[in-house]
Amino acid sequence: MIMYFTVRSSPAGIVGTASPRTSKPAPGSGHTREHERPSGHCAGAAAGPVKRGNAGKVSRAGTRAAPRSSAHSPAGRHAGADRWRARLPLISVCGMTNWAGAARIAAVAASIVLLSPALPAPAAEAPAGVADPSSGRNPQQNPPQDPQRDPRRHPTRDLRWGDCAGVDDPALRCAEVTVPLDHRRPRGRTITIAISRLPATDPTRRHGVLLTTGGGPGGPGVPLPSSLAPLLSPEVRARYDLIGFDIRFVERSTPIGCGQEVEEPGGYWVRTATPGSLPADAAEARAYARDCVRAAGWALPYATTANAARDMDAIRAALGEEKISYLGGSYAGMLGAVYAVLFPGRVDRFVLDSPVNPDNAWRPYELDRTPAFEAGTVAFAAWTAERDTVYGLGGTAREVTDAVSGLIRRAATAPVVVAGHAWTSGELGTLLVAGIYDERSFGLVAAAFADIAAGREPYVPFPVRPLPPAGVPGVPADNHTATNMAYRCGDGPWPRDLRDYQRDLASYSARYPLFGPANANITPCAFWPRIKDEPVRLPADRTPGVLVTAALRDVAAPVANSRAVAAGIRGSRLVTVDAHTHAPYPAFGDACLNGQVDAFLTTGTLPPADVAC
Repeated sequence: MIMYFTVRSSPAGIVGTASPRTSKPAPGSGHTREHERPSGHCAGAAAGPVKRGNAGKVSRAGTRAAPRSSAHSPAGRHAGADRWRARLPLISVCGMTNWAGAARIAAVAASIVLLSPALPAPAAEAPAGVADPSSGRNPQQNPPQDPQRDPRRHPTRDLRWGDCAGVDDPALRCAEVTVPLDHRRPRGRTITIAISRLPATDPTRRHGVLLTTGGGPGGPGVPLPSSLAPLLSPEVRARYDLIGFDIRFVERSTPIGCGQEVEEPGGYWVRTATPGSLPADAAEARAYARDCVRAAGWALPYATTANAARDMDAIRAALGEEKISYLGGSYAGMLGAVYAVLFPGRVDRFVLDSPVNPDNAWRPYELDRTPAFEAGTVAFAAWTAERDTVYGLGGTAREVTDAVSGLIRRAATAPVVVAGHAWTSGELGTLLVAGIYDERSFGLVAAAFADIAAGREPYVPFPVRPLPPAGVPGVPADNHTATNMAYRCGDGPWPRDLRDYQRDLASYSARYPLFGPANANITPCAFWPRIKDEPVRLPADRTPGVLVTAALRDVAAPVANSRAVAAGIRGSRLVTVDAHTHAPYPAFGDACLNGQVDAFLTTGTLPPADVAC
């Protein structure tokens, strides 16, 4: 999987943004060999074949170019690298998931502006001690949690299936479902949700529909059935129509933007704090929130996972199904958990793969996973150090980390130009986080850093910035960033007092010097409009048990999230695999874990107890 960063330089170091766009690697086991150049494309970044150039550059025609051969002779240590304890604070990411065929490192993306004079733009509220970015405020409204509603109340229309824009798969058909902007006002303004369908391979054994969407928040889901289908077992494919969908405001589903000309690298706004930078970071965050209110203020109060779950139920009703099955990884797993709370009677067979715990969305989640990012960096650096004769980045984990962070720091001052591509510090941060997310990417990422450090053209089989969907008109340039931030800011409370951020920064930066300065820093959510929804929390006591899967050394969504979700949905089971990866089903290829999921999807029977693979 991949992340995207934006990084600006400061006297004290690097300030950056980051967010992953993720998908799963191809089935297999073990590390990528040092000289192996794995193939793949970026799920959601392009629906059809994507040609990847070198240095992270991507074109959208033809097939992926064959990688350039490159010998990885030792590149030497970075002279003058800072000491281990003084090394560069790195960047936070929002690890989310798409499945991308045989991609070794995947892309999640999050992310057009439809303004409406009928709905005034809500104002963003400032934290205590910071000037209010605008004069008006939206009061908090807390609607009750959903009853089992009559699906006829959803303003759907007859589905008209046709070609899928930007998807090079004639078997995949697409349609739109009309839903209320505000589900508490079903006769009010409406938006459209794009869905796709890949029919079950054996109609005589068809069980129903299996919905899926991208992670993020903000990863597209419409193309997913095409990339997911080859990874599923024949027994599962025989039984389900695969239904993909873009959650509200993403790409094909009434998309929004915040008026920015480009994506934040990573599709996620974050800045790494440096000593004394909090006021400047707060000002930048406030300005971004103000821009979002101006561009998409009509939509922001309704960009929540709870509303996305209500849209899911409208999809169910439009398809004529009494119940739905579901497969969702990372953020999409959280979406499935929220649906289970709101619509327990509509849940059939739900697989939540490395879900984010909705009770921790999103500020606690970022803080809680900071130790995992530190540990993931150490694991990557140690693995690379053991192969110093191949990569030449250092013979110890400390030396590797110093070499990599030194290169990022150098790019913060001026981009590192290699083979005509100017590598920014944010793009290099993207490479690093790709390495720490999945043990099978260690070799590819180490090779890329070694090449760049030595002035050689690297092989990078994914875009280092989110890409607009090919062949889908009308999507704003910053759709991924806008939707990612809208959901993150809308799903739960964020501190609005600068003193809270000061305390967190002091604590987390001291304990976790690599990622604490980013994960604990202020974001635009501190200035976001009040949301017209109440966050949905566990437990789900009336829901049938679901199957939760996870990797024990997951960096993006640490296994504690999966354990909490499994415990919060009564009767659920947890299947774990001892691996350093994210959202392992189905592409990680573990026979034990995949077998448990396949058995549940084909029979509906959960294992009698939790399973450790």
